[in-house]
Amino acid sequence: MPLIPTLISLAAVVGFGVFAGWRGARPPDLIRGPRLVPWRFLMIVAAAVALALIVHLVRLVAGAPEV
Repeated sequence: MPLIPTLISLAAVVGFGVFAGWRGARPPDLIRGPRLVPWRFLMIVAAAVALALIVHLVRLVAGAPEV
């Protein structure tokens, strides 16, 4: 994947991770019922994908051959 799509993907994943972290940190609302989306798990998945994209970005900038 070239540089520009990597940067766009990284920005989108980081934005989603921040959003999931914000939603996961909110206190539970007993009137509305239980949460149906595992926001903390999604935040961890977004962090893992962001780490992989950062490694890919460093390899692109360093000029390492793609595998």
